[in-house]
Amino acid sequence: MQTPISLIDSLIIVFYLLAVLAIGLSVKYSDKSLLDYFLNGRKLGWFTIGIALFATNISSEHVIGLAGGGASRGLAIAQFELIAIFFLILLGWVISPIYRKANVLTTPEYIGQRIDSRTRKFYSALSIFTYIITKILVTLFAGGILLNKIFGLSTFTSSIAIILLTGVYTLVSGVKGVVRTQVFQGILLVIGASLVTFFGLQQVGGVQSLINKLPADHFQMFKPINDPAFPWTGILFGAPIIAFWYWCADHYIVHRILSAKSVESARTGTIVTSFLKILPLFIMVAPGLIAVALYPDIKGDEAFPALVSGDLLPVGIRGIVICGFIAAMMSSLSAAFNSIAALYTIDFFKANHPDASERTLVLVGRMATIFTIFIVLLLIPFIKLVNSSIYIFLQGTQAFISAPISAVFMFAFFSKSTNTKSIFVSFVIGEALGISRFIIEVLANAGILTNQILLAYTKINYLHFTIFLFIGTSLVMLVLRYLSRNEIVIQEELNAASGVKINLKEIIIGKFSNNKMPMMLSFTVLLITLGLWVILN
Repeated sequence: MQTPISLIDSLIIVFYLLAVLAIGLSVKYSDKSLLDYFLNGRKLGWFTIGIALFATNISSEHVIGLAGGGASRGLAIAQFELIAIFFLILLGWVISPIYRKANVLTTPEYIGQRIDSRTRKFYSALSIFTYIITKILVTLFAGGILLNKIFGLSTFTSSIAIILLTGVYTLVSGVKGVVRTQVFQGILLVIGASLVTFFGLQQVGGVQSLINKLPADHFQMFKPINDPAFPWTGILFGAPIIAFWYWCADHYIVHRILSAKSVESARTGTIVTSFLKILPLFIMVAPGLIAVALYPDIKGDEAFPALVSGDLLPVGIRGIVICGFIAAMMSSLSAAFNSIAALYTIDFFKANHPDASERTLVLVGRMATIFTIFIVLLLIPFIKLVNSSIYIFLQGTQAFISAPISAVFMFAFFSKSTNTKSIFVSFVIGEALGISRFIIEVLANAGILTNQILLAYTKINYLHFTIFLFIGTSLVMLVLRYLSRNEIVIQEELNAASGVKINLKEIIIGKFSNNKMPMMLSFTVLLITLGLWVILN
């Protein structure tokens, strides 16, 4: 039963919104420095990076989608969260030193150094498109579900309010304001989500009572190969391809690493985030199981809103939980706005106007933020095209786009030689196949598509499709590379041309004697993850 929002809860929410604006707008920065506006002057410490990475990653679609997936499919949906831990460790120990050595401002800029400018711009444009679909529209759709349930607001109204509120401090303060608010928001969203699990378990009668009330397969982490959402083959071989792109190559995430004051800060920050990534299993997926136990007729993404809008949470606690949810929305939206502005300013405008002043580039960044907000407002009516199974829709959409990117970045990171033409052509072909799958699936879900062959194409599991697309893109790259072997450039020549000297062996091995504590923490979080797999399977 839906419980009306109390005055105390309403005041808590208003106080939170005012606090976020105050924190975001209180930041002082120099509008003469591009590095300050987009990378915080490369001064971020490990604690800030750890919390900000988590807050950037976790948004409303995670809160709603993970609970919805938990309600309908059980713990298996948490696989994506646990797999992320391995790639956070990879990011900290191997990938972040590579970016640091390359001294880049964006991940597409690294591709420009390593391959060529056309591949850089293609990836940057693709990233902007991806952020609008997977970071912004999906976040607004998920947020609209809860805000409609609690306040009766339409998705259109709630989206406009959140976009404008978030856009203000993102526009004015740049990444400094974004990161500072994310630390506050990240802590708040963990507290809010934890409170739902705490009161939910009390209501359901404890963990054992929860287990007794649900089917056994809700606690099965690895599903059969023919499972429509989480086949074990897709989880083991497809999900890591998505994770490599998201955690090691996507500017939206790597942005925080590029802002670190040192490699050690970046590495320790990723370790902090890796520990935090264990939490969604217990504070975001578990509420979905609790919702089904309490309300057996609940369906998918209705799970979390049902817990928050019902009589489960006491007055005051409910307001904190709603604030945590709004914090998740705002932290991810602000990161998306800032990332889009950075990509356009650095990879397009600055690349085409190398003599532009720092102040001009900051102004362009601000104008790009305004334009992004305007475009998103125009696209709000299309939010309804988002699949009702939010988290699966998100992973599916990312799956169609990520495989070619992962293939390109693996070549860029680890290949000793390269051929720019073969990589660019393979990249374009791979993304054409991936985006075509995305478009066909959207049309099929909307009931517009009736062609049986194309409908059968959409029936290929998204994780299996990721594997095929990654292998296909890599094979095309290798074949074209062989056919154009006379044009291959050795890595040392590329490094010399860009003025960057990268010793991959030195980066991977590092000075282990000076990193005993980070190494111990890394192994600890990996062992915990493996232990959860064993226990929960």
